Amino acid sequence: MAVVDAAELAAFAAIPAPTGGEDARMHWLEARLAGRPGTRTRDGAGNLIWRTGDGPVQLLLMAHVDTVFPASTRLRIVPDGGDLVGPGVGDNAAAVMALVWTLERLEALPAGLAIAFTVGEEGLGNLRGAIRACADLHPAAAVAVEGHGLDDVVVDHVGSVRARLSVTGPGGHSWWDRGTPSAIHGLIGIAAGLAGTGANIGTIAGGRSVNAIAGAAEALVERRSLDQTELDRFERGLDLLAVEPPLALDVAIAGRRPAGRTAPDVPLVEALRAARRQLGLPDRLGSGSTDANAAAALGIPAVAIGCTRGEGMHTERERISLEALELGCRQIAALPDIIAAL
Repeated sequence: MAVVDAAELAAFAAIPAPTGGEDARMHWLEARLAGRPGTRTRDGAGNLIWRTGDGPVQLLLMAHVDTVFPASTRLRIVPDGGDLVGPGVGDNAAAVMALVWTLERLEALPAGLAIAFTVGEEGLGNLRGAIRACADLHPAAAVAVEGHGLDDVVVDHVGSVRARLSVTGPGGHSWWDRGTPSAIHGLIGIAAGLAGTGANIGTIAGGRSVNAIAGAAEALVERRSLDQTELDRFERGLDLLAVEPPLALDVAIAGRRPAGRTAPDVPLVEALRAARRQLGLPDRLGSGSTDANAAAALGIPAVAIGCTRGEGMHTERERISLEALELGCRQIAALPDIIAAL
C-alpha cells in the first residue's frame, strides 16, 4: 500500500521555513500530529519533540524543517511525471513527511523512540536544534533523516568552521587619495592566503563605487574537514591574520559544525545495513554534514540516511522521485526495530 501523499508533501513544502523562521511549519506539524500516540512538546531551541514515554531515549530520529530559501521565495511545488519539483521539496520536506507518514502507520510507537523535527540545520543555523535535542535527550543512538541520499549511509560527519572577515580603512577618492590602502585590496590578500589552506571564500563584498577607494569590505569563509583537529588549527590561525595600518581587520566566528566519525561496526550501523540489504538498497557508507554531526560530537553513535533520489538540491529546480520516496519510507519503517539491537 502506498505511503507517500504527493499532494500533502507539496502543501508542506510550500510553507516558508527559512533558517530562524521555522514556526509556521512547526505549527502545521503540531496540528497534523494532534491525536497521534505519544507526546509532543517544543524545546528551548524551537524543536518539535515527539516521543513515547519519559524513559531513556534509545533512538533519536532527527529531521530538520528549515530550508536555504528566504521567506520571499515562491515555493511552488509541481508534479512532473513520477517526480515532484520545487524549492526545498527534498531538502528537507520529503524527510519530514516521510517520518510522519511512516511512524503514524505503526501499530504502536516503540518505547525508547524520540523524533525531533529540528530548527537551524541549514547555513548559519549551526545545528542549533540538533545540538539542543541531543543534549536534552541523551539518546543511545541517533539517525538524521535527509530528503536526498537514499543510496548512502553517512558515517563520516564533515565538520566546519565559518568566519566573517571585515576590513575597514579610511577610504577616499580613487585619484586624489591615490595610494591610500583599499579595504578590498587588503581583504583580497587575506582571502587568497586562506584559499591556499583549503578554505572556501563563500562571499565577498564591499566598496562604494568604481571611483572610490573602498573603506570597508567583508567576506564569509568556511573550512571543512573530517578531522576536528584540522578545524581547531584553522580557527586558531584566524587569530593570526593581520593587515597593515591604517587598515583594520575584525574576525568573527559565524558558525561551527563539529566533525566526527561513527565506526561501521557499531550496532546501529550494522543493524541499519542489514535492514537496507533486505530492502535491496546499496550497502555503501559515505560522508556528509547533517544533524548527525551534533550527536557524533557528543560521542553518540550517529548516522544520516536519505529518503529518496533526486537532483538540484538547494536550487529552485530541486527534483525528487516519488517512487524512490516509497522505498525511503520502508527504510524508516525498519528503524524502530533497530532499538532492540542497541
